[in-house]
Amino acid sequence: MANTRDIRRRIKSVKNTAQITKAMQMVAATKMRRAQGRAIAGRPYAGLLDTVAKRITSQVDDDAHPLVAARPGKKRLVLLISTDRGLCGSLNTNLFREILHSDTADTVYVTIGRKARQFVPRLKASGAGGHNLLADFELKDNFAFAESKRVSQFVLDKFLAGEIDRVDVAYTHFVNALTQEPKLERLVPIGGHHKSHVDGKEAVPAPTAVTSDGAVYLFEPEAEMLLDTFLPFVVHYEVYHHVLDARASEHSARMVAMKNATENAKALIKDLTLEYNKVRQAAITTELLEITTAQMAVG
Repeated sequence: MANTRDIRRRIKSVKNTAQITKAMQMVAATKMRRAQGRAIAGRPYAGLLDTVAKRITSQVDDDAHPLVAARPGKKRLVLLISTDRGLCGSLNTNLFREILHSDTADTVYVTIGRKARQFVPRLKASGAGGHNLLADFELKDNFAFAESKRVSQFVLDKFLAGEIDRVDVAYTHFVNALTQEPKLERLVPIGGHHKSHVDGKEAVPAPTAVTSDGAVYLFEPEAEMLLDTFLPFVVHYEVYHHVLDARASEHSARMVAMKNATENAKALIKDLTLEYNKVRQAAITTELLEITTAQMAVG
């Protein structure tokens, strides 16, 4: 049985750990509120942008723009957004599990975040010699749209150059402070890849497009010129919004993990204190027995 000095040392160590985890919980909670606000504020705009993009691209010819046409090749790029640091529970593990299920020999990766950069070269299907990692980007606390655009532009350049046939994005979607869902979604090609029909007829060609709900889109200037500006912006903003989502998820998961760690530390302190009192009581009882035995022997 441990002596009282060892138990006191352990109690002090656990108290120090509890203070650290409590401080990290408060910092994560502050960052979470800010990141959550940014992620949620951008959702209506991102949703509307995605809806408009899909409606427009479903009404133009497949060869109207390179970001619309589906390609027969199997070369795939995955933009993987993880965290830079750990101590966020199973957040990265759940995301990487999605990657493991979809990884193939024809898949290459671009990463945002140190954890993803460390994980990708270890993949078995595509990670021979670590050649499946095309590029990695640093994930800063205040990740701005300009920094996100560098990532999305790199991905677009690879796709437009014909080196990649499809681009997916893997990130953690923020639901609430307790729930974060790993997502793997297509980034490009954008929207529908076949001309849709309205009332059994071919959709109206550019510069006019009619959607299934009766909305009419007029392209001015010409559709090709408009798509050259609009479609890349859709990709740029989607990547930025996914990064914001991942950041909100990270801080939420870290806050919950540190809260659980603090509670576990407090429970351990309680158990150690109980053990300390038992050891101390046993020592006192032993001393009393020794004194009583000595008195009886003398008497």
